[in-house]
Amino acid sequence: MFMRFFTELREAKVPVTLKEYLMLMEALDKVVIDRSVEDFYFLSRSALVKDEKNLDKFDQVFSHVFKGLEKVEGAGTADIPAEWLRKISEKFLTEEEKAQIEAMGGFDKLMEALAERLKEQKERHEGGNKMIGTGGTSPFGANGYHPEGVRIGQDKGRHGKAVKVWDKREFKNLDDAVELGTRNIKVALRRLRKWVRDGAADELDLPGTIKGTAEKGYLDIQLRPERRNKISVLIFFDIGGSMDSHIKVCEELFSAARSEFKNMEFYYFHNCLYESVWKDNRRRHTEKLNTWDILHKYSSDYKVIFVGDATMSPYEITYPGGSVEHWNEEAGAIWMDRVAQIYEHVVWLNPTAERHWDYTPSIEVMKQLVNDRMFPLTIEGLDKAMRELAR
Repeated sequence: MFMRFFTELREAKVPVTLKEYLMLMEALDKVVIDRSVEDFYFLSRSALVKDEKNLDKFDQVFSHVFKGLEKVEGAGTADIPAEWLRKISEKFLTEEEKAQIEAMGGFDKLMEALAERLKEQKERHEGGNKMIGTGGTSPFGANGYHPEGVRIGQDKGRHGKAVKVWDKREFKNLDDAVELGTRNIKVALRRLRKWVRDGAADELDLPGTIKGTAEKGYLDIQLRPERRNKISVLIFFDIGGSMDSHIKVCEELFSAARSEFKNMEFYYFHNCLYESVWKDNRRRHTEKLNTWDILHKYSSDYKVIFVGDATMSPYEITYPGGSVEHWNEEAGAIWMDRVAQIYEHVVWLNPTAERHWDYTPSIEVMKQLVNDRMFPLTIEGLDKAMRELAR
């Protein structure tokens, strides 16, 4: 069983080494934990997972190998410790939901019935009110209905009535292929740092003070400038239209960037960069700023980030007058080229899933305009974008 666990982790692209596996086996031999599934879960996770982005994959494999019953077909009998189920039910069920379980005779009765079904069942069942299968009104299985049931091999709940969710994963939001949270964004943005000490000397230089005091024989207090992140960032946010569905992740990115970059400027645009941008969306029609002025104001050492789904008519990028909101004298592609000519480090962060990019012609056009430096707005994508800007 443990070797199967190891091989399935490797197949799921969790970078587990043989040394880590042997360390886990040694820990089990020395009985460093109690003989419970919960303790083994935390022990194996600590020993085998080195990066938090792999926690979701680890949870999926652990669920499948040790407690998942998604592959019911061909299963004759199964040893399901009631202790596992009882602990999980105490963790995830409310008092009201626990009381509802009594409708079937209590949790023990429900687990006994499940164990008997597993012994009896020899093949896949669909529909019905007794066996483990799909559809139907049996308390065990997937995609059916029963007021107090055990959901098995179903990706999400439908009625909210399952007593035990076998597929629940605690760390789904930490996978590097999913959208970001503010904390994870901050971690990724920290790759874009260049520390310098400049300005007024108002911070105590403890090593210098110790050295100076030792050399001179009296207290020699020395000061130094505060260490600051020298990186300057200019961010352009696409706003409105198809970007409305991405407001949450853009707000999280904006919040994280404001805290990580002390020297950051931001502006808004719609769909594509044209001759004007704005700072306040409530006054976007009355207080626009000339894009040329922006490009002349900030020096070429700024790191430029565009945030948008790049989803529009290709004419909005390639033709004068293509904008859906006003008559633009020059094509958006010309303005994007001007940005590229002035700033060496430019990236585009796209909140649309990368697997959909090939189906939207405007995304391909914009990707070419930023020299293929378009990245998905995920942990992995943001990490790659920061590495590109830091080059």
